[in-house]
Amino acid sequence: MTIVLAIILGIFFGFALQRVGATNPQNIINMLRLKDLHLMKAIFFAIGLSSTLLFLLMTMGLIDAGHLSVKSSYIGVIVGGAILGLGFALAGYCPGTGLTALADGRKDALFFVGGGLLGALIYTLVYGSIQGTWLFDKIAGGKVMLATGSDKFQALLPMIPGAFLAAGIGILFMLIAWKLPDKT
Repeated sequence: MTIVLAIILGIFFGFALQRVGATNPQNIINMLRLKDLHLMKAIFFAIGLSSTLLFLLMTMGLIDAGHLSVKSSYIGVIVGGAILGLGFALAGYCPGTGLTALADGRKDALFFVGGGLLGALIYTLVYGSIQGTWLFDKIAGGKVMLATGSDKFQALLPMIPGAFLAAGIGILFMLIAWKLPDKT
């Protein structure tokens, strides 16, 4: 049942990406150049709404916080994020939008997805030789949450309940989305 739910959610996510124009790399490049902010507005609103709903449902007990997974923070994540961001800016795709664009029939997405798979293969091949390096030095103790919300993970701001902070950040993101102009 879990895989069926994942497929259904993936289809809805791909549909939403296609509808907001995220499968067109020019829209993403225009967003990153701060020329056309309509896609940025959609992203900010989606993050804000989903975060607020997630933590509201957790507070109400409808979602078990034990199902959330906090990944370790380490220097390699920052390096990898910078590489991903560079590829995002150059290609106009991120992994989700690239796959959706491929499903939408864009031929340039085939090269992007192929390049991503090649990069994953290279990382897999060199992982053994880099796993003991500074790239895997943990940041702030590794598995850290921004605020309280789970007994399993340390909080950076332990005095703030996670649900309140998440709702505040979510509402802030939705307000930013509302106030951003479509074009600059």
